[in-house]
Amino acid sequence: MKFTSATLLFMASAKPFGNVQAFQPVVPIHTGTTRTQTHVSTLYSSSTSTTSTKETQDGPTTTGMSKKKEDRLTFMKSDQFHRRGFKEVRDQVEATIQEQYQSPLVNDMKSANYVIERDGVKVYLAKDFGFCWGVERSIALAYEAVEHYPDRKLHITNELIHNPEVNDRLTEMNVNLIEKLGEGKKDFSTINDGDVVILPAFGASYEEMEMLNKKNVEVVDTTCPWVSKVWNTVDMHQRKGLTSVIHGKYNHEETIATASFCEEYICVKNMKEAEMVADYIVNGGDKDAFLKYFEKAVSKGFDPDLHLQKIGLANQTTMYKKETKAIGQLLQKAMMKKFGPAEVNSHYAEFDTICDATQERQDAVSELVENAQEYGLDFILVIGGFDSSNTAHLLEIPHIAGIRSFHINRADCIHADNTITHRTVDGEIITEPFLLDLKKDVVMGVTSGASTPDAAVQDSLSQIFLLKKLHNNEEKKTA
Repeated sequence: MKFTSATLLFMASAKPFGNVQAFQPVVPIHTGTTRTQTHVSTLYSSSTSTTSTKETQDGPTTTGMSKKKEDRLTFMKSDQFHRRGFKEVRDQVEATIQEQYQSPLVNDMKSANYVIERDGVKVYLAKDFGFCWGVERSIALAYEAVEHYPDRKLHITNELIHNPEVNDRLTEMNVNLIEKLGEGKKDFSTINDGDVVILPAFGASYEEMEMLNKKNVEVVDTTCPWVSKVWNTVDMHQRKGLTSVIHGKYNHEETIATASFCEEYICVKNMKEAEMVADYIVNGGDKDAFLKYFEKAVSKGFDPDLHLQKIGLANQTTMYKKETKAIGQLLQKAMMKKFGPAEVNSHYAEFDTICDATQERQDAVSELVENAQEYGLDFILVIGGFDSSNTAHLLEIPHIAGIRSFHINRADCIHADNTITHRTVDGEIITEPFLLDLKKDVVMGVTSGASTPDAAVQDSLSQIFLLKKLHNNEEKKTA
């Protein structure tokens, strides 16, 4: 992994997502301490006079976009809202990131056709792995904020990304992680006038953005543009009168943010839940039982008899793409069966909002799996945060194929006694024997999630090399 100047200048050039330029600033970056307070109620006093109460609260505004999207764009126009970073500290930040997260070992593997052999261990590296550009962007913006505001108190509304090393670094840099109180609530009482608040790569909810807009604080937005693309999709759903069906985990930070920009929505985490929705669309059923099952995954006042008549599919960007496509086909067929092929486009809409980086990493692991027998792989190691959705989906691919595989979140999950602590596909953290036959050479595959630095891959492989080397040395002593 290498953070180039071009990578760190991604904020300067962007492709448009809907009505929003991914990195285009709306106003010049404000670096002073004097700010003019702007309230949403004031900004909308003129538009509400020409729009019905229903439209103002949750429907299209006079601009044609939803009220929530219009509010979001207004928040972003504030001179307290920063999305392009801080150029004067960029070179310093680039050097720091290179030092902390790059890996000579990984660079050697990439230059050797993604293979390395050392101390009786042969490693095949997936051809797409590790940090995506959205994560690189998020880290760079957060680090730049720390350097740009050396005398301010900095907060972050959630983990920046799902990687323990990166989040630990930010804690060491005195960035305060807002405390979670449970039931989706957080303690924002620690934020004071003049503080700086960082929004993570997953984005922040509409309610959080609205609250911060009313405070006298600087906001540094590191939201991945792919996440913003999903928000634009659910805005389109609203304008077309569609309920958003979100393929995602209802309690995941990104899905929470996406749902907050919807009016009517239902979250489905897998094909089983999608089948429940499709069955209800076609056949109806026990409404109370349906609502009980999805009680934490639907919008307030959700009525399946009403809100499943017209739907649009969106997704958490890190979900398994093949499953999202299969869910889309299932829902489309349900609408065809319910309303007929001629009317399906009036009742169903679908847009591809799976992140390219997510798909590329899934494809690369699939390639390792397809070649596992030829390579003679003993197992595949997946490295990334235990709460990282995209990493968890990488583990599913070899697991489904019946290949021994492990998901670890850092190198010290590999222990000196030749055991490994890992997360299973069911989310359980277990410890078990690792290298089953230390007498023979080890052949393994390795990949890492989109929020995992190359340094974490190097550290994990170094642990395995050391295990094998120590065993080889012991054998030599006893020979």
